[in-house]
Amino acid sequence: MQDPDAPAIRLLILGGTTEAAAIARAVVATHGHRVTVISSLAGRTERPGPLPGEVRIGGFGGVEGLVAYLQTQAIDVVVDATHPFAAQMSRHARIAAALANRPRLQLWRPGWPRDPRDRWVEVADAAGAAAVLPQVGRRVLLTLGRSELDCFAALTTTFFLIRSIDPPRTPPPLAQHHVVLGRGPFALAEELALLRHYRIDALVAKHSGGSATKAKLDAARTLDLPVVMIRRPPPEPGHLALTVDEALAWLSQVVDGDPSSCAL
Repeated sequence: MQDPDAPAIRLLILGGTTEAAAIARAVVATHGHRVTVISSLAGRTERPGPLPGEVRIGGFGGVEGLVAYLQTQAIDVVVDATHPFAAQMSRHARIAAALANRPRLQLWRPGWPRDPRDRWVEVADAAGAAAVLPQVGRRVLLTLGRSELDCFAALTTTFFLIRSIDPPRTPPPLAQHHVVLGRGPFALAEELALLRHYRIDALVAKHSGGSATKAKLDAARTLDLPVVMIRRPPPEPGHLALTVDEALAWLSQVVDGDPSSCAL
């Protein structure tokens, strides 16, 4: 058991996801003064939800910047609970943790199971989604990040319904579009009402997994709508947790023992 007089373990959670917030709350509630929690957010959301502990916003400046942060801030443990499509950040976290000799855990949210009734058209990326979309639908719920909207700019006869947490700072580069604001989790009834109101006939989504946005797929299945599904990148090599509980069990070993015993 950790010496109560020993310095607090400094935990860096790379997040912005529902799971990252759940880990931060649980660690603060369970381990209290024994762990200093620092949650790092990319800054894409202007009004993030409240988080316990310390919060930093913004990038690190690549692998070198993250290594420097781990060292100068005396970070003991890294938990990568970023979005499954934040492949570059996860890769940087793996390399930086190895260079700084810090134990690292990646929380790998399982993908959505495909129901036999689902009409998924699987593609590799946003460009692939834009290429197949003219054959799939004309009124599309587009649930991607702002940086990927350019891929759809050439589809001038397609109407796009865009859902965002924050109002866009600049108009989306789409000829026909409408923006609705909302923060998950979303209920099935809400998603059905949204799709019917805007007469949506297709969806574009990332295979992100999780419960917060799953209802849109349930709604698409209910209405027999096709979904252009962008395949997720693979996880980074190293220790994985598939659930928040698994991540917390791993962290408890760190808090109650030697952080180096969890290094990979």
